[in-house]
Amino acid sequence: MELFPHLSALVIEEVERRPDKVVLRTRVRAATAACRCGRSSVRVHGRYVRKLGDLAVGGLGVVIELCIRRFRCENSVCPAVTFAEQVAGLTTPHSRQTPLLRGVLTQIGLALAGRAGARLASVVGVTVGKDTLLRLVRALPEPEVGEVEVLGVDDFAFRKGRHYGTVLIDMATHRPLHLYDGREGEDLAAWLRDHPEVKVICRDRSSGYSEGARVGAPQAEQVADRYHLWANLGQAVEKTVNAHRSRLAEPSAGPAGTPDGPEAEPEVVQPPKELKIVTRLREQHAAAHALWEQGMSKAAIGRKLGLHQATVRKLVNARSADDVVAKNLQRAHVVDPYIGYLHKRWNEGVRNATQLYREIQELGYPGGELAIQRHLRRYRTGRGHAPAQGPKPPSVREVTSWIMTHPEHLRDENADNLHRLRERDPELDRLTGHVRKFAAMMTGRHGDRLEDWITGAEQDNLAPLASFAHNLRRDFDAVRNGLSLPHSSGAVEGNINRLKMLKRQMFGRASLDLLRKRVLLAR
Repeated sequence: MELFPHLSALVIEEVERRPDKVVLRTRVRAATAACRCGRSSVRVHGRYVRKLGDLAVGGLGVVIELCIRRFRCENSVCPAVTFAEQVAGLTTPHSRQTPLLRGVLTQIGLALAGRAGARLASVVGVTVGKDTLLRLVRALPEPEVGEVEVLGVDDFAFRKGRHYGTVLIDMATHRPLHLYDGREGEDLAAWLRDHPEVKVICRDRSSGYSEGARVGAPQAEQVADRYHLWANLGQAVEKTVNAHRSRLAEPSAGPAGTPDGPEAEPEVVQPPKELKIVTRLREQHAAAHALWEQGMSKAAIGRKLGLHQATVRKLVNARSADDVVAKNLQRAHVVDPYIGYLHKRWNEGVRNATQLYREIQELGYPGGELAIQRHLRRYRTGRGHAPAQGPKPPSVREVTSWIMTHPEHLRDENADNLHRLRERDPELDRLTGHVRKFAAMMTGRHGDRLEDWITGAEQDNLAPLASFAHNLRRDFDAVRNGLSLPHSSGAVEGNINRLKMLKRQMFGRASLDLLRKRVLLAR
């Protein structure tokens, strides 16, 4: 009775079905066996039963109880006096699984790692421990690197802000080639020296990778990734808009025929009163920088100011308090688009939060009633009607999005808002022009225009944009190649996302050797 192809060399003497598995009692068909020295023997020295796990059948595990004969070697010079017979495709020395089952478990371990892999295996009828799956993955040999002409380089975080690693990608096949601890340029240079065939290196704007690529592969062209260039430009735009946030509100116009009517001078929009959080951030930034200049460590500054070390790191790394403020403000609230309606209904005498919640639900409000209650709570302190308010000015992030979006992809309403804003603020008008020139240069592969764009941005009085342009000069050749050549780091970013998924999937077991195996071998 032959159930599987690899059992053709066996004689199945009995099949026993148990509640959780099927047991096959078998013996080898052949009358002789070959020793490792190559000599065949017919002299049986003894017998024993060996149990091998095999692929499940119908949700039941399969155990092969194989009667193994031990032969006496007839070669007098062979160091092995006796040897056990082996069945090709079925047995390997010291293994408790058939090669077929071992291969399946290895693929499960690569795909799901330990605990999740063990759960899946139990569902299909194979009982295996999580540590066994991890051992199978670690035992796999690493693939050959081969010839690489276009290489992608990027870092990833083992622990964000503290511990990083580096992954190298073959951009032709999108296959991970190498993964190592750290993100120093010396490690990259050492790998590149062993691969002189590399002609193009796609990377972000990290100075470490830039220096490592220059030292290890001077013959290769370095290409700065366009995604990171656009992201860095977006940060500069957001800082510039944040510095102009007091000008984002449209000036109010009085009724016609009054001194404040259309023929009068437009009303000056006063900057909003600084929030308490802004004042606190400015004070913390000043205090952290004062202590840093005195030579204190970031940990000591955190203990002295009562701040978390990550907060201290952000404060110390920020060149100005405005950089810190820009990252902590201008976050839209879910109630904001409906404030005008709520104020109107409140002034009409409707004070029931549940009723107002139901009304704005019909207008598309996606939040909950609690947010409405909290918003109206400020008007329940005996002050009477809600204050009259004009339209809420756009947030910094909204304006940044308008500037960074292709004009053809802007909604008509947003395009009109941006047009009016550019008419009111000449600096934001020039900023939008610079951004659109850069976008045309990037999408049209016009790297030859980079020098003129940098010169124009540096000569403008928009400090964040000028700083961004100045930094481009430090990596000018790579940036120009990124804006001229078709290469990009898209495949690298995709592998980084996949690597993060694998890392989090393994919980606390994501040590470098195991993570390396799964990144390089899992598909």
